[in-house]
Amino acid sequence: MRVLVKLGGTLLDSAESRDRLAAQIAAARGCGIEMVVVHGGGKQMTRYLTERGIESRFVGGLRVTSPETIDAVLKVFAGSVNHELVASLNRAGALAVGLSGIDAFLVEAEQMSPVLGAVGRVTESNPALLELLTANGYLPVVACVAGDRRGQVYNVNADQMAVACAAAFGARQLIFLTDVEGVLDGAGRVRPVLTAAESRRLIADGVATGGMQAKLEAALAALAGGVEQVRIAPGAAEGVLERVLTGDGIGTRMTLGEGHAA
Repeated sequence: MRVLVKLGGTLLDSAESRDRLAAQIAAARGCGIEMVVVHGGGKQMTRYLTERGIESRFVGGLRVTSPETIDAVLKVFAGSVNHELVASLNRAGALAVGLSGIDAFLVEAEQMSPVLGAVGRVTESNPALLELLTANGYLPVVACVAGDRRGQVYNVNADQMAVACAAAFGARQLIFLTDVEGVLDGAGRVRPVLTAAESRRLIADGVATGGMQAKLEAALAALAGGVEQVRIAPGAAEGVLERVLTGDGIGTRMTLGEGHAA
């Protein structure tokens, strides 16, 4: 089975959290699961910029990425965050390899809007490098940075990066490990199962907004792209990855609807 795990940057902000998740990922791979990891790092990015007196500006939930910010994107996302995670995974025995979308045109992008600067919209994903690495026992760990054929570098939303990689890699399941318990309904309760139609309704009714709206929209794109199931689960929960992979009801499981994969 092929699985893509997307790790939110908040979960990678401490060595304890990184090591705990790394151990779970390594254990899952030891059970024969072909896996790719995609990660964010927004919290670390904001801290890096603040320390250098650079203001973080957001439009529609996306970070405005100026030339000085794209330099920080490379240093933080593809640099410190990626390498710290790779080190934790390797310590757990996972044979991790740090990548970004720039490598071998893994993920290509184009500018989303001049207002946002170097924020990219994914246009294509080439899974050849992921196939090569996983077939030889390695664990690809992908930072949310992409490029184009002209050598431009783009800051890409990590959820969108995860969707692009999951669909291209043919992942059966996309697991978003986040800092929330799952998708909440209008009464503030976690929905254990959501169909695509129900997800769209939560967005239309204004129940899912901001970051959760973006995550639901990414999940819908993944389902439309051939991923059978998307899970949004609390990354801090004990044994969360094993629980998701063994069918535990933790978090929210999203499918296209009746008649599709359970």
